[in-house]
Amino acid sequence: MKFGELLKGAEAEGKEKHVPYIEVGKGRGREDVDVVRVVVGKEVPHPNTVEHHIAWIELFGVKKVGQVVDLGRAAFAPVYTNPNVRFQVPVAEFKAFCALAYCNVHGVWENCIEIEEGR
Repeated sequence: MKFGELLKGAEAEGKEKHVPYIEVGKGRGREDVDVVRVVVGKEVPHPNTVEHHIAWIELFGVKKVGQVVDLGRAAFAPVYTNPNVRFQVPVAEFKAFCALAYCNVHGVWENCIEIEEGR
């Protein structure tokens, strides 16, 4: 078995939203700061109980030269924190971002977005 076989994406989505949603924008009140936000359950909230929750989100960036960079990871306590995280990164250096999210019941989920040239 290969690790990639464990990852689930939008095609495996059920009624609960597990796929990490990635958006690129500017920081609040600071136009010169690039921010990549990753949320699980943006439109339909994911359960947040001890028995069923998102435990962590990890963000990777693919640089324009092809190098993959682990940009960070956020861990979430069930019940008290929601799977919503912002990473401050120099977006212009990257051609894509990929996120992983781990649901303690349904496993590891993935999503990637490509960055428009000239951004």
